[in-house]
Amino acid sequence: MLDNKVILVTGGTGTFGRRLVRTLLDRYSPRKVIVYSRDEQKHFEMNQQFPENPKLRYFIGDVRDRERLYRALDGVDIVVHAAAMKHVHLGEYNPMEVIKTNVLGSANVIDAAIDCDVKKVIALSTDKAANPINLYGAAKLCADKLFTAANSYSGYHKTRFSVVRYGNVSGSKGSVIPFFLKTARENGTLPITDPRMTRFWITLQQGVNFVLQSLDRMQGGEIFVPKLPSVRLVDIARAVAPDAQVEVVGIRPGEKLHEVMVPGDDARHTVEHDTHYTILPQFPEWHEEGYRDKVGGTRCSDGFCYSSDTNDQWLDTEALREIVDEADRATDNPEVHPTGRADLRAFHAPRLASNGS
Repeated sequence: MLDNKVILVTGGTGTFGRRLVRTLLDRYSPRKVIVYSRDEQKHFEMNQQFPENPKLRYFIGDVRDRERLYRALDGVDIVVHAAAMKHVHLGEYNPMEVIKTNVLGSANVIDAAIDCDVKKVIALSTDKAANPINLYGAAKLCADKLFTAANSYSGYHKTRFSVVRYGNVSGSKGSVIPFFLKTARENGTLPITDPRMTRFWITLQQGVNFVLQSLDRMQGGEIFVPKLPSVRLVDIARAVAPDAQVEVVGIRPGEKLHEVMVPGDDARHTVEHDTHYTILPQFPEWHEEGYRDKVGGTRCSDGFCYSSDTNDQWLDTEALREIVDEADRATDNPEVHPTGRADLRAFHAPRLASNGS
């Protein structure tokens, strides 16, 4: 599907974008990969990591810049939309900036993709978009709605849009593991918001793999949600520094105690597969004969809710230590190749503890 295609990645110089680009070049034979990002310094650094690769193009541009997107998307077959403002507390203080990037920027990507006859667009979402309580989650929910509705909006152009929604990425910039590693080394005390707090967990390579799998299976309008293990943040702290003192600091503004990826209200139009859930689009034209057969899966029961605290899969101590080791290596080398066992473990079969401990 990706061989001899022109692929553009918005936010392509970020943690996810760099790993996606590396995976595309290692596994496939794309005709061209366009890295689209507004950060000049990150473009320069990424160019050093992929020296003189004739398939790579670096476009400095912002998803807020509609005209630049039209230029960048000319001749593109596939778009992976990863650009976003992601920090919850900064979004609460700078709300209009979040709207400009996550909502209006997404609308620009949609319009440019349709007019440039892009074949497929898949957008990255977040667990915070399900039942959002902060502006970042609300803006990403709005973006999810824009991308699923864009399938009707595209009309005869036949550009197809879908969304991938998953949880916290271990080792990514700004995530809790690098923060815990740094804090433990500096003062030996780890701040925990609440010992009951749980999160879904996914490695960076697993996230990239799931996006590529979703590109292959998408019909248009779906939100794909991987089945992931849960973890308690206090268990991560113990895996990072077993002897460190844990300090409970309280939940921050805009933060949830547990994360949800399939809300109960979406259960009636969600289907379950072996490795993931698919939230189906609700527009009448997508209920045509044969569409559900292409998607497959088993319909979820009414009231089903996919939440990190009621999940039946949990990472055990050994798996957590592997993930911490991988993140620790990535701290010294952010482009560490995905050779760690935590990344190479089968996506749908992580080492788990069924009792949530």
